[in-house]
Amino acid sequence: MQLGDYKINPIECGTLGLDGGAMFGVIPKTIWEKTNPADDRNRITLAMRAMLIQGKGMNLLVECGAGDKFNDKLKGIYSIDYSQSSLESSLSKAGLNREDITHIVLTHLHFDHTGGATRLNGEGVLSATFPNATYFIHQTQWDTAFNPTPRDKASYFHENYELLKTNGQLELVQNEGELFAGIETIVVNGHTPGQMLIKISGGERVLLYIADLVPTSSHLPVPFLMSYDLEPLKTMEEKERVLSQAVEENWILFYGHDPFIVATEVINSDKGFIAGEEVNI
Repeated sequence: MQLGDYKINPIECGTLGLDGGAMFGVIPKTIWEKTNPADDRNRITLAMRAMLIQGKGMNLLVECGAGDKFNDKLKGIYSIDYSQSSLESSLSKAGLNREDITHIVLTHLHFDHTGGATRLNGEGVLSATFPNATYFIHQTQWDTAFNPTPRDKASYFHENYELLKTNGQLELVQNEGELFAGIETIVVNGHTPGQMLIKISGGERVLLYIADLVPTSSHLPVPFLMSYDLEPLKTMEEKERVLSQAVEENWILFYGHDPFIVATEVINSDKGFIAGEEVNI
């Protein structure tokens, strides 16, 4: 998809499985399993979908999946599957390798979004996956990752990002707003403090990488929240605000976790916010 000066492509980084009840909170299984069927361990399949933005001399990647540092036990728990796609294979299909990436934006630091930021070589030495890239993380989220609550401590693995500061590849974002011409952040805090949504504007359209504010198109209704959200009432307020603007200004939403749909428009119906027409990215 061409959007102003930027070419946009999805980068599929494999899939994972998380408990369906945790992904949909108080919503009954009889409702959510219609769109997201569970396996025999009650896990639903979720994409780990990054977004590649190319233009103005940049190869900018938003997110990078869970990476390949998990041991077999954790791979089994989270049903990590790279049989159909992986970060490196998807970049290769786009004609790129790790050295070509110039910028990485990590919306937040949970393992399924950041594990691919670092890698282990054959000798077990940790290094940045993208040696020529600057990594952007919001200051508030960085601080949260090193001081997590007992509720979300298991979502953070310091080996995914701590090295980035040590080797000088980290840039901490202080406020929301423009990162580059036509690319800006919207900061939301209900899921985790300092999560950055990425908004790309070009011509008459706007594309929003909506990250874990709305992980799948099935989560568009405001009450459809994850149990992983630290402040669910704040998430509801943020969804109402962001999605109302998306409807009013005809934004395209890009989903990081939807296993079936990459992007859609959004409609405010008599049943609340729902996915509109699917958009080919």
